[in-house]
Amino acid sequence: MSTYVPPGWPAQVHPPGSERFEDTAVAWLLELVPPEYRRHGVLRRYPVALARMARHHVGAAVDAAREGFRTARVELGGLVPPHGVDAVLDVYREEGARMAALLRAVELVEAALCARERPGDPRYRRPFTPKI
Repeated sequence: MSTYVPPGWPAQVHPPGSERFEDTAVAWLLELVPPEYRRHGVLRRYPVALARMARHHVGAAVDAAREGFRTARVELGGLVPPHGVDAVLDVYREEGARMAALLRAVELVEAALCARERPGDPRYRRPFTPKI
């Protein structure tokens, strides 16, 4: 029997409801936040809190990529030749898209963890609807 996972679900995380879901979710989320976060046991005890912190961390990276893209020509003009600025913009496009997809994946995992913690809570009836 296979378990449905929505598009964008991270391959490293087992499906919600499976025996290893929470363990694999925690391991994956810890890879997305600064290494120092591993020192805090509370984040392993409460995976929903870890997911929230990962969402904020990855969201900040998405915002930074967008800001960098918007300002690259002005900030790098005169310092980097035009073809170099174009290459930098290509990096922002590629990495920005990757980070946005990662943010969607974090939101999916976070929603599944929330639904697991509060199965009857109407706020989590649709656990796979990201806010992007």
